[in-house]
Amino acid sequence: MEGRIRIGIIFGGRSGEHEVSLASAASVVRALDPEKFSIVPIGITPDGRWISSPDALLKLMDQHAEGEPERVLLPEPHRQGLLEAGRSGEEPLRVDVVFPLVHGTLGEDGSLQGLLEMAHIPYVGAGVLASAVGLDKVVQKQIFGRARLPVASYSWFTAAEWRAGQRSVVRRVEGLLRYPVFVKPANTGSSVGISKARDRRELRDAVVVALEYDRKVIVEQAIRGAREIECSVLGNDDPTASVLGEIIPSNEFYDYDAKYVDGKSRAIIPAELPKKVTKRIRELAVQAFRALDCAGMARVDFFVTRGRNRIVVNELNTLPGFTEISMFPKLWAASGIPYPELLERLVELAFERHRDRGALKRSFLPSREWYR
Repeated sequence: MEGRIRIGIIFGGRSGEHEVSLASAASVVRALDPEKFSIVPIGITPDGRWISSPDALLKLMDQHAEGEPERVLLPEPHRQGLLEAGRSGEEPLRVDVVFPLVHGTLGEDGSLQGLLEMAHIPYVGAGVLASAVGLDKVVQKQIFGRARLPVASYSWFTAAEWRAGQRSVVRRVEGLLRYPVFVKPANTGSSVGISKARDRRELRDAVVVALEYDRKVIVEQAIRGAREIECSVLGNDDPTASVLGEIIPSNEFYDYDAKYVDGKSRAIIPAELPKKVTKRIRELAVQAFRALDCAGMARVDFFVTRGRNRIVVNELNTLPGFTEISMFPKLWAASGIPYPELLERLVELAFERHRDRGALKRSFLPSREWYR
């Protein structure tokens, strides 16, 4: 591709991770090489309006997006760009590739990826299926179980089941798991809506919180005294794993405040683990990536018990954080790929997958026109 690549950075969104998305976008914008990339900022306000201007990121950070002209991305393959809402006949604000940095629902769950597929625009990261499954902690664990990956015991239920009979749901959870447990919305990230429950009363309170963010709740067995280990994966059909990192959370567990607010959590890179354990975790990270048919990138989180070094796959994130303190870029930096080069590789992987999908047939001509 001649000249600079026009890269659309999509950020914000209708999600509990709106602020995390803005921080990720700011880091990516700062790190992209201006001689190689022309940045097209694309912001999505908390109420779902799309805006695009040179200061769109600052507008969302300051919560002053009122009056900004709205943009729309049409789901058809000939425009490949944004149009100003309510205007016809204008040339679209074209992009060559998109880096979606909308964490959580309506961004990381396949919704945005589906729109980009219909618009025939290359984009960084997992496709529709992997994105949807990757955000849904219940379906993800079901697939990991079929792939024989080691996961913690869990139970799950819907808001409708909880409303119909809280006692029966609690009995079901207590029949499968021992306290303490972690209660999570099935479809969020960044530890939004997650609580630790040590008894029945805390379990009920935690479910109320989780249901504020999703209609489906997962309850997972807490792994006592486990170390939190993370591994980044990069690639498409031939993915590779990074060195490992260990999180030392500032709070009892790695909650939202410990991740982003208090700045007191620590990361040990590389993680101090026996070579055999390190090798096995990296293998499992790649297996998890392939089990969900991921593309581009993912971060896989593990628990490792002290003493016996039992490994448990916690979850896979198809769109990990890209802030200054995020583990995905830090682990690759420790593996020899600095942040700017990592972004370039992700863009290359986006174009590679787009070429592969573009080579597939999208039409079929029957031998007889039976449908007429």
